[in-house]
Amino acid sequence: MKSREDLFGLSLEELNEKLSEAEEEYDNLHIQKATHQLQNPLRIREVRRNIARIKTFIRQHELGINVEKTENA
Repeated sequence: MKSREDLFGLSLEELNEKLSEAEEEYDNLHIQKATHQLQNPLRIREVRRNIARIKTFIRQHELGINVEKTENA
């Protein structure tokens, strides 16, 4: 979904919107898992990590930390 480069430069409002979308997707995946309709179980891990990544960017934005975009992956 969102990598570090995709989130870099987004405003606080956009980050909060992305966070709410990711949390909603995470809830839906858990419902699908409970009803045995989940096609890709690894998607839960990906979404959980994306939520943590977005929360990190939100916190850095709140603290005023300017994170430089790195060239190496």
